[in-house]
Amino acid sequence: MSKSNQKKIFPSAHEDAAASKRKLVTRQTESSAYRLAFLDDDFILQEELRPVRLQLELLKPELLMQKNNIESTVVIFGSARFLDRETALNQLHKIQRMVDEKPTPSLQRSLIAARRAVANSRYYEEARKLGVIISKNCQVGAKNTHVVVTGGGPGIMEAANRGADEAMAKSIGLNIVLPHEQAPNTYITPELCFQFHYFAIRKMHFLIRARALVAFPGGFGTLDELFEALTLIQTQRIKPMPVLLFGRDFWRRVVNFETLVEEGTISADDLNLFNYVETAEEAWDHIARFNDLSQPLKNHQSL
Repeated sequence: MSKSNQKKIFPSAHEDAAASKRKLVTRQTESSAYRLAFLDDDFILQEELRPVRLQLELLKPELLMQKNNIESTVVIFGSARFLDRETALNQLHKIQRMVDEKPTPSLQRSLIAARRAVANSRYYEEARKLGVIISKNCQVGAKNTHVVVTGGGPGIMEAANRGADEAMAKSIGLNIVLPHEQAPNTYITPELCFQFHYFAIRKMHFLIRARALVAFPGGFGTLDELFEALTLIQTQRIKPMPVLLFGRDFWRRVVNFETLVEEGTISADDLNLFNYVETAEEAWDHIARFNDLSQPLKNHQSL
């Protein structure tokens, strides 16, 4: 039977959902057992339905990506705690005035942290610039290639989405439900702003269409996402792509990759899986040369 005939014969899920709300009120129809399964939160959220929820969380963003014709992406990771330069400078000046009035040990520590925040604000500004460069070069007309995708939060994520927004281009945010309050940054394209329960499914969506990955300085989350991608490339579970570590000094202090080679836990060739970059322009040069952007893109990764 063709799909067109099925549509004519069977009511849609929307129609049945609406019809189910027009039921007579009896003891039977008020029972939770009588609810349509897909409208029953108590049923969908129970432990035994986890495989179904995993599938739904994989499928919903995929269908919306297809609907919005997202062909490929550039993944940008980094700290949620970095500030834009203007905000960082304002905080520094405020704390400096407080220290000048009353230089307590606590305020002195805050002053040191504020100075570090100003220094680190360069990463915010470079991520913002990279978002602009990628978007202006790739989202031309109806093309949706190399679309910026981030974790959807503040800091570096906000900066990259902000850059894409300033280029009047689409960008994606993959937010995650956390115990503390979190909201997606306001620069994400609304129809491409997703919320996840499962970290594993979220990380799959980071890589399914990825053509490059840029890791700015960050914490546990950034390290987790970076090393998972490196592992998948190393083990040939996904195709090679540029993995760019932004800020050589930071990354060489945080991870001693050469020691891993010396101890025999990785091979010397594994050091070729990534490159260090210092500017948005340098990052874009790696991405553009590797992907040969003058050529048609191939189908996206299959994970």
